[in-house]
Amino acid sequence: MAQRLTDGARRSAIAGLAGWSEVPGREAIQKSFKFRDFNEAFGFMSRVALVAERMDHHPEWRNVWNTVEVVLSTHDAGGLTQRDVDLATRMNEIAG
Repeated sequence: MAQRLTDGARRSAIAGLAGWSEVPGREAIQKSFKFRDFNEAFGFMSRVALVAERMDHHPEWRNVWNTVEVVLSTHDAGGLTQRDVDLATRMNEIAG
């Protein structure tokens, strides 16, 4: 099982993730990705889904037209882990 990040490691990780922030009242991170249109947003989700499946780590997310809202937390660890940071990093790379 993945280990939760310490408070210091969590703060450091979030500071290094462009556009990501802590979810109030929860040990999780969030980001809203905006695209030109639905097709681009859905394409992003499809590419991330392939990566997430390989990582066996799946986001909480929601899509409305050109926006994809994402929350990451490792449920079986009860909070934020390196797996979340790694997936957030890949999502930022995929979004460009």
